Amino acid sequence: MQGLIGKYVRLTDRLSDYVGYLAASLIFFMGGTLIFDAVTRNVVKMPVHWAIELTQFTLAAYYFMGGPMTLKNNDHVRMDLFYSTLSERGKAKLDLVTVFCMIFYLGVMLAGGISSLAYAIATDERRFSIWNPSVIPIKSLMVACLVLMMMQAVALVFKHIATLRGETQS
Repeated sequence: MQGLIGKYVRLTDRLSDYVGYLAASLIFFMGGTLIFDAVTRNVVKMPVHWAIELTQFTLAAYYFMGGPMTLKNNDHVRMDLFYSTLSERGKAKLDLVTVFCMIFYLGVMLAGGISSLAYAIATDERRFSIWNPSVIPIKSLMVACLVLMMMQAVALVFKHIATLRGETQS
């Protein structure tokens, strides 16, 4: 792929990789938070009420941020009833159909995410707990990651079209 489309695909792929690797590092943060919670609760006998909830928020961020890289690397789950028997062009045709379904789904998710974020901002939405954290940061991250997933899905459309045209992808 050359020109503007090629630059778009490469930029989106790099951004997806960066966000995906950042997401992978969140595992260590979650582990540390859970160990800290276990030590303060069981050894020091002074529980921290925010650790489990912070871990839940971090896990949500992990899933959101891992989505674009999963799409880019084609690591998502697929029902492989006959897909593996198709030629590269056949796979590209089928992938092109399914990527448009995914774009529709992501569009609906994005519209709902934006609506949910707008509500959270307007009402200063918070979790009902002792810690009482704002949900605006996690909802903002959700919307940003849905936008990146949509960008990655569009990049996949360009990649599948390039495959159908017999172009090599760099």
